[in-house]
Amino acid sequence: MDEELNVTYITLGGFVELDNYRYVYFLIMFTVYILIICSNFTIVCLIWIHKNLHEPMYVFIAALLLNCVLYSTAIYPKMLIDFLSEKQIISYSACLFQFHIFYSLGISEFLLLSAMAYDRYVSICKPLQYPNIMGKTTVSIFLVLAWLVPACQMVVPVVLSADTKLCNFNLKGIFCNNAMYSLQCVRSRLVTIYGVVILFNVIILPMLFIFFTYIKIFIITYRSCKEVRKKAAETCLPHLLILISISCFSAYDVIIARIESNFPKVASLIMTLQIVFYHPLIIHSYMGSK
Repeated sequence: MDEELNVTYITLGGFVELDNYRYVYFLIMFTVYILIICSNFTIVCLIWIHKNLHEPMYVFIAALLLNCVLYSTAIYPKMLIDFLSEKQIISYSACLFQFHIFYSLGISEFLLLSAMAYDRYVSICKPLQYPNIMGKTTVSIFLVLAWLVPACQMVVPVVLSADTKLCNFNLKGIFCNNAMYSLQCVRSRLVTIYGVVILFNVIILPMLFIFFTYIKIFIITYRSCKEVRKKAAETCLPHLLILISISCFSAYDVIIARIESNFPKVASLIMTLQIVFYHPLIIHSYMGSK
């Protein structure tokens, strides 16, 4: 706590062997960050330049890749600074901001994948009605809702946590995620209940919608010719693989990062790095292949 400036600082205590490997960490993560930005922006620019790619499917792919860049930017710059700093600290207000951006963009991925699932369903199962259903207005509404709804919903826990008294100033992580709640003297029951509502609302429901949509697509295409089945597999399987990967990372965040446990520090760091390391690259590799 800085009494003179009345600013509360949090120590990020999730780093392992930082004194010995700080430059190795920095070089690897900096390379990955530049790779994420360059590769994703290249595809987004290609979709923007080529008018024949101005179709809903490619617009959603561009949105997902752009979301991936923003998601990485919420974590990587601060993490790179921490690798080279003697003290890994962050102000509580900045921690809340990072928490908000991290989860808002993470939830947006589920909603964007839901929009893509609906687009594929209409395209494959209702091809004659596709131009009327998936017009520019519909696509724009889906994109706005995919970013606006999570941002608005995540404001509530941030506001409720802003004035909460802290009894611990050592965060067991390398950035501000659900582990932030372990800093509070008393966990707010309202925040906990609201968190469950958000989890059901914008993660579990979209997941169920995506799975049931693709199941229906596969059932319908199974009765069709081989070419239709191949098209369905090529467009739907990458989306499902992305959904499964981000669902696994989300499950780790909810189950491990939120509960207070003696989870090994090294194992926790490895799992956390996978979220920020593999997650954006998985999205790029699957979506970039389209």
